[in-house]
Amino acid sequence: MTNTNQDKLVAMTLAGEIAPPSIPGGIYEITHDGRPLVIPSVGGICLNVRVGDPAFGWVGDHIEPAVSSRHPDEKTNIGYNVIACVGNPVTVTSGEAKGETGVVTGKHGGIEHVMVDFKPKVLEKLQLGDKLSIRAFGIGFALADAGDIKLFNMDPDFFEKWGAALEDGKLHVNVAKIVPAAIMGSGLGRNTVLRGDYDIQSFDPVTFEKYGLGELRFGDIVAIEDADHSFGRIYRTGAMSIGIVAHGNSLIAGHGPGVTSLATSTSGAIVPKVTKKANIATILDLR
Repeated sequence: MTNTNQDKLVAMTLAGEIAPPSIPGGIYEITHDGRPLVIPSVGGICLNVRVGDPAFGWVGDHIEPAVSSRHPDEKTNIGYNVIACVGNPVTVTSGEAKGETGVVTGKHGGIEHVMVDFKPKVLEKLQLGDKLSIRAFGIGFALADAGDIKLFNMDPDFFEKWGAALEDGKLHVNVAKIVPAAIMGSGLGRNTVLRGDYDIQSFDPVTFEKYGLGELRFGDIVAIEDADHSFGRIYRTGAMSIGIVAHGNSLIAGHGPGVTSLATSTSGAIVPKVTKKANIATILDLR
């Protein structure tokens, strides 16, 4: 096992609740090619969309798989988003589903939601406003002797089950797809990667076909070439970053499936290996 600082990390309890559905653009979403659409968007409980399902093809925009959560107080919600990590266990603390458990699967910027996966029988019992408790563990997680490799937003248990390994100064990781930084859009330029995401634009048919982006799934681990997430999300030749697909496709200009950052290396000391098994649903046996 790769040496980490796991034994020094602080475990905390976070409190949030299931967020209601909303349409950030008002009533209509205006697509990149000028079409007005009225379709579901962020928030709520998606009864038939979970990690492992396709990120494309749904009649919706920025769909968030399973459950969207947040803290109702905006200031408190910052901590809720920053401290929660992919792979953290979640317990329902109110309502008919009280006592049931789920897993954090990603974070969505702008709307500032934390996504949580639950089994279908639990999703059917959940209601908007139900209270959730996250056992948050992972902020500050780091590898020993890792050079410029940085980790973010990740429970150490998820890291271990993912099978990432540090060898000869390089982090070898499994990914479902490799994505060029040239098509990354909304979310670029934020001064932190400890919450939120940024989007894979899907409007260029040549790139879309070349990289097989139509096969992306919620929960896929992806490598982003020439992307540096060390202190925000920027384009940098030779860098490599890793993320997880947190929300679904969008037809709005500059948007697309959203990726929450998991790891980065300015020098490109991350080596991705493509495999269909690199999805959180498989890694954590959620489906």
